[in-house]
Amino acid sequence: RSRWKPFFNMGGMGGMGGMGGGPRKDPPIHKKLNCTLEELYTGKTKKLKVTRRLYDPSGQFVNAEKILEVPIKPGCKAGTKYTFRNEGDEHPGKEPADMVFEIAEVPHPVFTREGNNLVHTATISLKEALTGTHVMLNTLPEGRPLKVNVRDVVKPGYEKVVAGRGMPLPKDPTQRGDLIIRFNVVWPSSLSADQKESLANILH
Repeated sequence: RSRWKPFFNMGGMGGMGGMGGGPRKDPPIHKKLNCTLEELYTGKTKKLKVTRRLYDPSGQFVNAEKILEVPIKPGCKAGTKYTFRNEGDEHPGKEPADMVFEIAEVPHPVFTREGNNLVHTATISLKEALTGTHVMLNTLPEGRPLKVNVRDVVKPGYEKVVAGRGMPLPKDPTQRGDLIIRFNVVWPSSLSADQKESLANILH
């Protein structure tokens, strides 16, 4: 089985089929390629087995398998497209369609991605928001523990930024975005009279 690599930024060429009396071209075949955040962080070559219908010299259709390699670079983003020219089914009198794979990001249990930044939402108590706390995270890609101290008062809209702990930049993987920690503060459901008095004295 042969392996083929994609042509980039060639998706618009399909509309040229038929120019100059050449064969018509089938429309592109679009497929989603699911990738984990870890795969988009480190980069990975995905090998995909596809089955095509080929038109042999005897006039019969035969099924043929092929391995297509998608070279995902570190920091690659959802929506990136990889085009393999003429890898669709064959039809008499037509040029085979291109196959287009579009990167789709699988939801991560800890982080969401915003551009080149990684975002985590930490749930803390009102006491922690007022007096300080820390957040423990397992960072990408190996899951190494990271302790982030929070000394500021966590006000609405407050974000803790850890520079250089986000995703690799696609154009320069030696550089990285930031890790942004946002906060969900859990308020007490009730307070006793003594607790209210104590808070009133402290916050006066």
